[in-house]
Amino acid sequence: MAAPRGRSIGQFTQHRRLDLVRDLLERHPRGLTIYELAESLKVSSRTLRRYLKEVGRDYDLEPHRVRGGGQVVWRIPQRDLPRKVELRRTQVYALLAARRLFLPLKGTALHEEIDLAVNRLLAIAQRPGRGPNAGLADARLEDRFLYLPFTPKDYANKVDELDDLFQAVADLRPLHLVYRSHGKDHDERITVHPYAMVFHRDAIYCVGFHTARGEIRTLLVDRMRDTQCETNERFELPEDFNVEEYFQGEFGIWRSNEKHRVIVEFDAVATEYVKTRKVHHTQRLAAITGGGVRLTMTVGDLTPVVSWVLEWGPRVRVVEPPELQRRVIGELQQALQVYETAGDIPKKTRRASRDNRQ
Repeated sequence: MAAPRGRSIGQFTQHRRLDLVRDLLERHPRGLTIYELAESLKVSSRTLRRYLKEVGRDYDLEPHRVRGGGQVVWRIPQRDLPRKVELRRTQVYALLAARRLFLPLKGTALHEEIDLAVNRLLAIAQRPGRGPNAGLADARLEDRFLYLPFTPKDYANKVDELDDLFQAVADLRPLHLVYRSHGKDHDERITVHPYAMVFHRDAIYCVGFHTARGEIRTLLVDRMRDTQCETNERFELPEDFNVEEYFQGEFGIWRSNEKHRVIVEFDAVATEYVKTRKVHHTQRLAAITGGGVRLTMTVGDLTPVVSWVLEWGPRVRVVEPPELQRRVIGELQQALQVYETAGDIPKKTRRASRDNRQ
């Protein structure tokens, strides 16, 4: 059966074995023979020789004959060996706390690499400590001190796309893909120069240069398919590119040339919660009569702001701009009409609602 989208069959497995070759050589700085490496990976010595050539692209491998006429061992020169990073137990726990952030990547080559690092951290965290409270004060702390994603997406059916995207971002290679933009009923084949891969609100995005449109776009991985990373071409990352310019905090990650000054007022019930959150980097808070708080900020697209205001229900009121007021009122009226049409609202309540609107 032909490999899909130009992929070589078993490519993922081969990459993992190459990683294991590197890992074995890094953990045995004195070197290993071809036969020792082949036995560890359960492959033939002929296959292992091919793997060594691949690993040699990243490391300047050197053969070394053991004294006394012994076998030739292969090793990574000391100058190329990864340096050890010393971590305190508290630092290990802090890193482990965020490990669930990468759950959407499960099944990808990147997640396999992260998982290797996590397992090494777990080995440190689960090692008995010192002192009279060793093993008691921090018992299973790695499972009790952690970040839980709000609504993690399942990207199990996007493994190939994620692998291609990460490779393209890491190696600065063009990415060819089929994409369906929001609101459109058809797909289009495009080529992008992916500048960054971003986790935002538990979803994964790509910020990159759309070659056909000549502009930087933000693409949702969910809408990507049939990706293929270019192997014979590279692009240059613009020196002035700053991925943070494409974030609007709570209100999306796309960049907009529009600027809207937004003022909303929260009642006393919502004030405490509002004061503990920073939804936008430009926000300013000021106390208002009755124990409430006024939030002022400058944003781009108003669409995500409408949804955010609606989440607060009667706890918030839009002061400006008038466009945001109209859009919020319109959404509320349409929602009420849905219930009126279905007959879910008692006649008395429905009559009072009409009177209030008049």
